[in-house]
Amino acid sequence: MNFKAVKSEARATAVARRKALHDPTGAAAQRMVAFALGLASHMTGHARVSAYMPIRTEMDTLPLLNALHQHRHKVCVPVVTGAGQALGFRDWHPGIDLVKGEFGVPVPAGGPWVCPHLLFVPLLAFDEQCYRLGYGGGFYDRTLAKLSSIHPIQAFGVAYAGQQVPELPLEKTDVQLDGVVTESGIIRPD
Repeated sequence: MNFKAVKSEARATAVARRKALHDPTGAAAQRMVAFALGLASHMTGHARVSAYMPIRTEMDTLPLLNALHQHRHKVCVPVVTGAGQALGFRDWHPGIDLVKGEFGVPVPAGGPWVCPHLLFVPLLAFDEQCYRLGYGGGFYDRTLAKLSSIHPIQAFGVAYAGQQVPELPLEKTDVQLDGVVTESGIIRPD
């Protein structure tokens, strides 16, 4: 089996696993918020925090976005700017006008592009070294590489604890996360 097929199979398995773990009540997301706020608590000044707008069975980050805003963090969300490109980011606050972006993700209708320092990113699966398996577009790998060339960043996955797998099919372009925030706590690489 070739590498693309292995990765495709890993994605299909991860999608099914996450669907089985998905908590539509939001209880898991509420437990995750406290851990994520702890990570954001050291951010000061002009630092921005990014969290994704949830789709499908991704852990719901709306409670996190609202909590970050309530704790007076500058909050932004990712926006797909084009195939093969790094993500852009626009400021977010409760009640902002949203439009349907790429892949059906709600994004701010407009506003200037901004640059986050702390990112909370979606994933399908992760391993003990905090590498992530995404949807396959490479958006976050390109984005994390680009942002880290501009200024220091930290990137944490957001996932159900049950999304951890023993091993992922990795490529040289896959970027290791600083950790993964789950409803059970923060997992960091060894």
